[in-house]
Amino acid sequence: MNILYCGDSNIADGVIISVISLLRSIDEPLNIYILTASVRNTEREYKALSEDFADMLNRHVKEKNKNSSVMMTDITELFENEPPTSNMDSRFTPCCMLRLYADLVPSLPDRILYLDNDVICRRSCSEFYEQDISDYELCGVLDHYGKWFFRKHVFKADYLNSGVLLLNLKKIRETGLFAKCRKRCAVKKMFMPDQSALNKLAISKKACLRRYNEQRRLQSTTVLQHFTTSFRFFPWVHTVSVKPWHIERVHSVLKLHEYDNILTEYQQMKTKLTETKRILK
Repeated sequence: MNILYCGDSNIADGVIISVISLLRSIDEPLNIYILTASVRNTEREYKALSEDFADMLNRHVKEKNKNSSVMMTDITELFENEPPTSNMDSRFTPCCMLRLYADLVPSLPDRILYLDNDVICRRSCSEFYEQDISDYELCGVLDHYGKWFFRKHVFKADYLNSGVLLLNLKKIRETGLFAKCRKRCAVKKMFMPDQSALNKLAISKKACLRRYNEQRRLQSTTVLQHFTTSFRFFPWVHTVSVKPWHIERVHSVLKLHEYDNILTEYQQMKTKLTETKRILK
């Protein structure tokens, strides 16, 4: 199974947790690809993930399955050649848009499952991964909130969340979808830049069952849980953002203990790392 993560050094904790969850749920070898970059906007500098991090993760996945691997590519130059100029200072970091450069990386396979670093695999996602995507550029799940407000067709919900995307890179390269998205991000300021561009410009996309990107609350059928920001209406209207590596808040705010074994393994890995090399902050 081919898996893709994208981001700067700040995604390290989430990637470790997500990868641990995949290793616990999937028996087949995992080919994990990471696109990273060093980027600067007007507010701050984002540093690429280190080679030490990739090496550490590669050793860990091979302990579970010798045929698994982690391959990291620094795409700083690709990003600088086509920067998303109009969206460099959005509420989301510029590195959220790194997935839009995947078509420019020859080493990436034709079929690959993109995951945000705040996605945990609860049970095998092989059925989702192995579905026929020959007619689609990408497959995903409707965005929990966006499906009500953003859509191409008035009477059809079609706005996908970009945190879990099964990508047909062969078709994407043929249609130029990512190239079009990069151009749009360069010239048009958007609230959710890459997600908005993908939904606006995709020619062929498929909406799949909610269980493959649960953005709200854990369900009995959940396969992939995405820890997105959500709204709460009691005792006042406010947003709640809890990520998997915020372990105390996962317990106290979300009242969630489903992933304690995964989070324990993550804590053990992080302790070991900090005792040897400063790979994580």
